[in-house]
Amino acid sequence: MHFEPIIGLEIHIQLKTQSKMFCSCPVQGNAILPNSNVCPICLGHPGTLPVPNEQAIRWGILMGMALGCRIASYSKFDRKHYFYPDLPKGYQISQYDMPIAAEGSMEIDVPEGPRPHLKIDITRAHLEEDAAKSFHDASGKSYVDFNRAGTPLLEIVTEPDFRTPHEAKIFLQELRLMARTLGISDADMEKGQLRCDANISLRQFDEEGNIVGAFLNPKTEVKNMNSFRAVERALEHEIRRQTDLWEKGTPPSLSSTRGWNDVTQSTEPQRTKEQAEDYRYFPEPDIPPMELTELADAIRGTLPELPAAKRMRLVSEYGLTAGDARILCEEPVLANYAEHVFSELHAWIQSLPEFDGAEETVLEREHKKVAKLVSGWLISKLGGILKERGIGIRDAKIDPENFAEFITLLATGKLSTQNGLAILTEMFGTGRDPSHIMEEKHLGLVSDEGIIAEVVSRVVEQHQTEATRYKNGEKQLLAFFIGLIMKETGGKADPGMARNMLLVELEKTSSSFFL
Repeated sequence: MHFEPIIGLEIHIQLKTQSKMFCSCPVQGNAILPNSNVCPICLGHPGTLPVPNEQAIRWGILMGMALGCRIASYSKFDRKHYFYPDLPKGYQISQYDMPIAAEGSMEIDVPEGPRPHLKIDITRAHLEEDAAKSFHDASGKSYVDFNRAGTPLLEIVTEPDFRTPHEAKIFLQELRLMARTLGISDADMEKGQLRCDANISLRQFDEEGNIVGAFLNPKTEVKNMNSFRAVERALEHEIRRQTDLWEKGTPPSLSSTRGWNDVTQSTEPQRTKEQAEDYRYFPEPDIPPMELTELADAIRGTLPELPAAKRMRLVSEYGLTAGDARILCEEPVLANYAEHVFSELHAWIQSLPEFDGAEETVLEREHKKVAKLVSGWLISKLGGILKERGIGIRDAKIDPENFAEFITLLATGKLSTQNGLAILTEMFGTGRDPSHIMEEKHLGLVSDEGIIAEVVSRVVEQHQTEATRYKNGEKQLLAFFIGLIMKETGGKADPGMARNMLLVELEKTSSSFFL
């Protein structure tokens, strides 16, 4: 016997609208006084009337389109009743049987998994308001901050299409990227802008691969997962816990809810799971139904290029590796910056006299080399500087034109990698162009054959023992000599020219230790 996990996700994305879902209170972060950003509507005072946020509706439709959903021509809001201290009205305004979007899908790549490419079906996407935030202190007292109450949420529900925790994590990361690309949310899990509950059960198979017992067994909903790693670990733990129950002959008989404890790295029981009828849904009487056909038609033309399509284009158009394209697209602003750099590279290569205007030929010939230079220096080197300073690419003083000039200097051998980092750091601090910095600080490569030949000859002459060992077969000593040459020239010697001259000079050396 073996068990297959059946996993579905319920994701809440906090929309970054200016105001709350049903009132004019501004949506603000956590850096304000508790209960200072509230009004009678979001506090649920009697006699108040909710007014839907049009921007939230637009963004809900936009995300639905990005997920390939059928956009409802007619939709409405409903009251979802439950009693909890963080719900001031005693019900939540949500959507039940007529969501804003339904029946979509999203494809994801999981290269290291048993299913490298899969399509995850989307059941529905609907709008609702967020609840307040509860706090608990060591003495057992609980506090409620209503600043968050009424914040617009978009809930996305998937079919139970995941078979591993890793697949679920990859999907969430792709969904976060999609939300950021659309500009509807920053979708930061650590800040509560992207929240995920997972429903998981196990399905039993015999040795021949036939399902034993029910096709779907009672599920457990796992909550309180505030990072991608937590989602993966919580599901891994739950698989182990449920497998143990099955093997003991006491599988889950009822649906239940458990919370993830990041300290103990385990799930803990919370309550038995409510069914839809427990919530006593009925249409929200204070908000008329919405006719969405015209609005959806207007929004359709604003749908931007989605992350999966952009990754494919970066690979095919610019020669980036799939891995580098994925890293760049994880931050839409960085991907756009890279595209501007590639665009500027055409102009810089065309301006070089040695290429005589044949920039297309050069770019085709050095396609992957140039792409690797751009991605490597942008992701690792410039990315490292940005991370160290705690800022984003928007705030960097290096514009795409100067970065393209910098890559051109590297690609044409006018600048070494070692000196390139010094110039990039100077560019970051001053915003100056790389050529001026290189000339001012004398950091350009030395490509004078006479100067390099003199250094090569002197280095070999001063290290005759090592030269003889090289001639006798210790070819690894070549790196030793190149290192000495670069040291002598302050890292400025043209590496290719220095290597070729060194090989010729070493061949002149006698292979005998006895002269």
